[in-house]
Amino acid sequence: MIAKIFMLVLSLILIITISMQESKSDSGIIGGGAEQLFGTRKSRGYDRILHRITLVCVTLYFIVAFLSLFLEDK
Repeated sequence: MIAKIFMLVLSLILIITISMQESKSDSGIIGGGAEQLFGTRKSRGYDRILHRITLVCVTLYFIVAFLSLFLEDK
């Protein structure tokens, strides 16, 4: 039960951080909205922080998902 709640929180954090990252293409549907919301020019530090948060959350998500296979109550 705790693992499911933790995975839900990680999922929400991932959705938010991925949505806020700058799009690599010119036709970013979600990224364009984030640019208008936070200004047209983002600093490299801001994108780097979002990228690191995303990597940490994805890593934790897969570790918790893998461990929950072995620790789940049947």
